[in-house]
Amino acid sequence: MYVSDSLRFRSFEEDLIPLQTWQDNKTKILKDTDIPGLAKPFTKLLQDLEMELETQYETVNRRILSGDNAQIKLTKRRGEMTWSLPYVRDEDLVNHPFFESLPQVSIADVLQFVDSRCHCLDAFTHILNRYVKSPRDQQSIVAGLVAYGTNVGLSKMGEISDLSYQTLYTAAHSFLRPETLRASNDRVSNAMAQLPIFRHYDIDEAIHSSSDGQKFETQFSTIRSRHSPKYFGLKKGIAQYTLVANHVPINVRIFGANDHESHYVFDVLYNNTTDIKPTIHSTDTHGANQVNFTILSMFGYQFAPRYRDIRDKMDTLYGFKNPSEYDEKFLLKPTSKVNTRLIIEEADNIQHILASLALKVTSQSVIIGKLSAYARKNRTKKALWELDNIYRSAYLLTYVDSVTLRHNVQRALNRGESYHKLRRAVAYAYSGRLRVKTDLEQQIWSECSRLLANCVIYYKACILSEWLKRQELQGTPEQINQIKRVSPVSWKHINFYGEYHFCEPSEGIDLAKMVDGVEAFNGDRQ
Repeated sequence: MYVSDSLRFRSFEEDLIPLQTWQDNKTKILKDTDIPGLAKPFTKLLQDLEMELETQYETVNRRILSGDNAQIKLTKRRGEMTWSLPYVRDEDLVNHPFFESLPQVSIADVLQFVDSRCHCLDAFTHILNRYVKSPRDQQSIVAGLVAYGTNVGLSKMGEISDLSYQTLYTAAHSFLRPETLRASNDRVSNAMAQLPIFRHYDIDEAIHSSSDGQKFETQFSTIRSRHSPKYFGLKKGIAQYTLVANHVPINVRIFGANDHESHYVFDVLYNNTTDIKPTIHSTDTHGANQVNFTILSMFGYQFAPRYRDIRDKMDTLYGFKNPSEYDEKFLLKPTSKVNTRLIIEEADNIQHILASLALKVTSQSVIIGKLSAYARKNRTKKALWELDNIYRSAYLLTYVDSVTLRHNVQRALNRGESYHKLRRAVAYAYSGRLRVKTDLEQQIWSECSRLLANCVIYYKACILSEWLKRQELQGTPEQINQIKRVSPVSWKHINFYGEYHFCEPSEGIDLAKMVDGVEAFNGDRQ
């Protein structure tokens, strides 16, 4: 049964570009969408993938058997050779000792400092646009951001600050909207990308992003609130799915706690509106499904997930030859043969799906969710799964063969976890339980918290960038490398608590003075 007027329960064909429109304008649509994976015919694509995959099987297995892959531990039991990989855990420190000399500053001062450098508060335009007569009250906007971002709420903020509830309410409902908050976040992220320290956070000279979900309990039920006994017991909650690149939270999506995270991986990547463009993307096991390797590869991203148990995945390897045709000594060999004929026959339908994703004719998460759970008898879905098996098999072989890749994936995921810790510290009030009553307020709360966290990261990155410039003029290579390894995700010296005085004049933040203190402190330690 299908419901045409719904989003999730209409037929899959209704989620795509209308069939007649696709058939009449296919060439123009593909040219306009400019999808990298469709630059060559599917027959040529499969030939290139076959050459690459079969070469990998030969190379990876030879390196294992010859002992060149020293990371793999080989064990012989009952005449059968087995293998295992060491567990990789490479922590990126939060609240690094590097920042221990910094004095306490309020979150309001941090917001004002960031605004002075990237004008992030200018993104907050009045809802009435040109018809507004009163001037913009910047202090009230900052107070509203802090009230939502820290989860204190407008009512409580009116009690513990020098602004009344009515003033806060008026400012929040006039200026704080999802579109203005996203624009403000983009300004901070883009300014972060211009700092000297930013490109030193690249992993193997690439912007390696990661995405992961974070669960939050909701006090009031909304459309998105869902049960999740593992996280909320008998209560309900939501998931906030954040895309983090080089420590910067560049995009976020909110969905129900029972939705699968893998449906939103392409969504947060493709709808990223900042100047920070990742080329490699990692998730944990929950971010992988039967189509993400194909979808991301076709759109020019390298998908690099971390699996909970890599050996279990090796039982699902695919190849272009029958499994019996591979060398018996190989430890890693396919268990199934790719159905290349089906992929070629369904090439037009696959292109139709990819073009629909690119043009955003519907929510990408809906299309990918339906593809991942579609009826098995559907030929197009089976062809996409077959294509995904090729990309996934090639990645698994590379993952086993390269210790560098495994460390890079773990580093990217650790940065996402570090951001989650900062995000929890920002929304400290009421133990992080959301007390907003609508889905719109949930979006505002999420973007406000991201903006506060973004400003904290930018503030610390400014300190690191300034000290890096000084050390490049007079320091040693060892000191310079030490600075590059310090994570800007640190909030130990940011004051989120207590009473707020937004109307009182502030001395502001003197960046040069801050760096002088850090330089003196770290010089004494050395």
